[in-house]
Amino acid sequence: MSIFPKISLRLEVENYLKAGFMNEEVVSVLGKEEAERKFETLLHKLSHPPSFTTVRVNTHLASVQHVKSLLFDELQKQFNGLSFPILQHPDLQDVLLIPVIGPRNNIKQQPCEVIVGAQCGNAVLRGAHVYVPGIVSASKFMKGGDVVSVYSDIKGKCKKGAKEFDGTKIFLGNGISELSRKEIFSRLPELKGVGVRMTDPVYLSPSFDNVLPSYLFLQNLPSAVVSHVLDPQPGEKILDLCAAPGGKTTHIAALMHDQGEVIALDKISNKVEKIKQNALLLGLNSIRAFCFDGTKALKLDMVKDTDGEPPFLPESFDRILLDAPCSGLGQRPNMACTWTLKEVTSYQPLQRKLFTVAAELLKPGGVLVYSTCTVTLAENEEQVAWALKTLPHLQLQRQVRAIAVVSG
Repeated sequence: MSIFPKISLRLEVENYLKAGFMNEEVVSVLGKEEAERKFETLLHKLSHPPSFTTVRVNTHLASVQHVKSLLFDELQKQFNGLSFPILQHPDLQDVLLIPVIGPRNNIKQQPCEVIVGAQCGNAVLRGAHVYVPGIVSASKFMKGGDVVSVYSDIKGKCKKGAKEFDGTKIFLGNGISELSRKEIFSRLPELKGVGVRMTDPVYLSPSFDNVLPSYLFLQNLPSAVVSHVLDPQPGEKILDLCAAPGGKTTHIAALMHDQGEVIALDKISNKVEKIKQNALLLGLNSIRAFCFDGTKALKLDMVKDTDGEPPFLPESFDRILLDAPCSGLGQRPNMACTWTLKEVTSYQPLQRKLFTVAAELLKPGGVLVYSTCTVTLAENEEQVAWALKTLPHLQLQRQVRAIAVVSG
């Protein structure tokens, strides 16, 4: 059911997406009217959360059934005895699915309002509470303990610290304010905790903040699919070329039973530290993370590699995951994207540089998986077509197995 507007995009970006989506091949198969209907459906789906919250079980430390039992108890506590079904994905045995309840239309809106930024609003729709940095505005007399209605400022027009806002805002549900308006906007840098604890959200979804952190990893379903398609085997040497924050890296290591070597690269140091922290938390020892630019990961001189650190000699890896930086237009929920067309289309050159490096680092007969979290033709199908034409030693293969991705 669609209760929010479709994703808010600049007209130039929406027209660009539509032109790619309604290409000659699609229109010839579906017809123009049906293609247009499917495109509009896509834009509405993007602004709504998926039908399921997905979590990946860290099978390196515990069995799926054991974690499923622990999670059931945790959710019972979180929702005061309300029973949430926990389903095991039929094809991805280490993935658990928790249905999202909503949209819930009988929530009474309160006179006391809190306005949050669009990114914060997206997180709330996935089960998060409202943290202080995400709060843009609060009603004049709001006190700690007040019941408040939370709204997302999807256009980014609300001024920080405003006492009221009459612009475009989307109702996300009700909660209890943890702090007063004065405390929230005191500008104290240490105020980073929960500002509003959501009690009655439009979409009811579990919060996984510190829930079984060594056993569970909150991960979007397509992200979990990627590592299964890569199909890493124990003893292999694997490269995750753009690895932060480490969800796929740690998944690869777990699928290998932590036997072998997983090299993770990212060029931002604090993101690399996050990868290391996740590996430690999940008890995985086969991961080595480096702060390094993936476009420079190929060693140009042929001096023997002795230290195992980047850059690497050609044909060094059995399998490579290139989860490339992208425009991110496939992330859900996403109520608004303010990017210009220039920004949306800026990733293709970088993706091609990374593709070229990855192909050189792959052993003969090795497997390279390319993935993004966007819906643009230019960053997906066109990139694969370019790689097959430009890098002739690559061959397109069917996925190792058919995987049914749960829609919603």
